[in-house]
Amino acid sequence: MTTGGREGALADVGRARADARGRAAVSAWMPYLPPADTPYPPEGIDPATLTWAETVAPGGYTHLRVARGTRLRLEDADGEACASVLVHNAVEPGERLNVADTQKIPWQAYLGAGHPLLSGDGRVLATIVADTSGRHDAFCGASSDAWNEAKYGDAAAEGPSPSGHALLRLAGAKHGLETRDLPPAVSFFKGVRVAADGTLEWTGSAGPGRRVDLLAELPLIVLIANAPHPRDPRPDYVAGPLRVHAWRSRPTALDDAVAVASPERERAYRNTIAYAGLAGL
Repeated sequence: MTTGGREGALADVGRARADARGRAAVSAWMPYLPPADTPYPPEGIDPATLTWAETVAPGGYTHLRVARGTRLRLEDADGEACASVLVHNAVEPGERLNVADTQKIPWQAYLGAGHPLLSGDGRVLATIVADTSGRHDAFCGASSDAWNEAKYGDAAAEGPSPSGHALLRLAGAKHGLETRDLPPAVSFFKGVRVAADGTLEWTGSAGPGRRVDLLAELPLIVLIANAPHPRDPRPDYVAGPLRVHAWRSRPTALDDAVAVASPERERAYRNTIAYAGLAGL
C-alpha cells in the first residue's frame, strides 16, 4: 500500500529509482562505458584504446560520430545479425554514402576487403579493411516500413518487428538528419548475389563470429540498424546481437595498396586526402 503525503511520495520515487537502476544494470543492449569495460575486447587490441564498445540488440540501432582514422569493427555474434550501415561526412553531412558510386568506382558490385565506400562527391568515406564473412549486400538497402508491414504486420521502431529504415531514421535524428538525408544503406552479414538472369539470390549468413572492419577516411556520422534483411526468406522476424567496437588507427595513405588498386580508386583517395588537408582534418 502506498503511504500518503510527502513521505509516501518520496518513498515511491525511491522505489522507482531503485527499480530503474536495477533494470539498467542487467541490460545487455547498451554501450559499455568506459569502452575498456567491454566483455568482448577485439583480439590484439588494448581495451584502453577503445573509443566505442557496444552490443546492439536484435531489432535495435546505434549511432556515433567517429574521427578520421577510426577503425570500426562489426561482429555477428551468433550468425543472425544484419547490420545496415549509413555513413555521412560529419563536417558536411550533406555528403553521404552513395551506393551506386560505391559499386561503380571499384568496378565491383560485391562488398569485401579493400572495397571503398564512396560519397556522391567522389570521395572515400570509409574503406572495408578486413572481412571474414563475405556475405554482404549493396543492392537492396535496409528493409522499408511497407515491406515489414506486409511481411510481419508492423514496422514501428518501438514495435515487435521494426524496419531497418525506421531504426535508421531514429539514429539519424540524433544527429539532426531527416528522412531525406538517408540514402540506401549497405548491409553486412547477410548476402545477396545477382544470378545470370538478373534475379537476386539470397546467400544468407556465413555463420557466427564473422566480422567486418571499416576504416573512417573522414570524420563520420555512423548509423547502424540491426534488423532482418528484406530478402530473408524466413517468415519470422529473426535477428541476433551485433557487437561494435572502435579504436584509433590511421586513414589510408596514397602509397597503400588499396589506394592505387586502380586509376579510379586512386583518384577517389586523392580527392579524400586533399579535402581532409584543406579542412584541417
